[in-house]
Amino acid sequence: MTAPLPVRDGVGPSTVLLPAGNWHTVLAFLIARFADVAPAIWQRRIARGDVRDEHGEPVMLDTPYQAGICVCYYRELDDEPEIPFEASVIYRDEHVLIADKPHFLPVTPSGRFLHQTLLVRLKKAYGLDELVPLHRIDRGTAGLVLFSLNPTTRGLYQSLFPRREIQKVYRALAPSVPTSQLPVTRRSRMVEGEPFFRMREVEGTPNSETHIAELQRFDQYSLYALEPVTGKKHQLRVHLAALGAPILNDRFYPDVLPDAVDDFERPLKLLAYSLAYIDPLTRRQQRFESSRTL
Repeated sequence: MTAPLPVRDGVGPSTVLLPAGNWHTVLAFLIARFADVAPAIWQRRIARGDVRDEHGEPVMLDTPYQAGICVCYYRELDDEPEIPFEASVIYRDEHVLIADKPHFLPVTPSGRFLHQTLLVRLKKAYGLDELVPLHRIDRGTAGLVLFSLNPTTRGLYQSLFPRREIQKVYRALAPSVPTSQLPVTRRSRMVEGEPFFRMREVEGTPNSETHIAELQRFDQYSLYALEPVTGKKHQLRVHLAALGAPILNDRFYPDVLPDAVDDFERPLKLLAYSLAYIDPLTRRQQRFESSRTL
């Protein structure tokens, strides 16, 4: 099905499914559903034709509400923070693209970031409307991200991840621990913690696993190689903190630090350093490394 709204300035349309309810018009629902968006903004979007139903028909100010249909619109942000660092593309063929992301740049739009994201920047820079990330790394983490360029082969590359056929190696700078503790494989059960954005370890069957080794030791810090077997949220940060080696400049682990404006001089010292896999089309071994350092 053709998208009701095209990609515009690197940004694809957002979609909301209209639930059962007593709103008289689609506009009334949008105003109620998105309370942080002023009614006048929705009225302007509708007047421009920037709100459409799943069939591509424009939503009007008086379009009756109909539960079960999808409505598409362009998300907009005022005063979006600028991220003053650039990503680089280290590999591209007709099927995939690999980008080397800087710290602080989100992979995809969310929250207060839209245009200042890796996905939107790449779409705008290269005109790649079909670009889709096949995995994600945290905004605070730098390094490699694999994207799909071709919808017809996307499933082949996506399937590498659940089958654990992609080897990912991270590097982290953190306090040194006794050499007798390393190398180690950390296995634990991770669940959502408090506040909502944190994870924590609990008793029970492990659902996370990371291989941890020391690459280089400095005075009181070490450079670690981290190989995640699973992909739980914040897994590497939780596992290193549990060993007594929280990653430098981590604002969430082991303790949550007060909210603050991004300090671009103090990035999280975590890098998605390498990706390796056998290409599902060519059967050739592929391996890529980030040019960034910690």
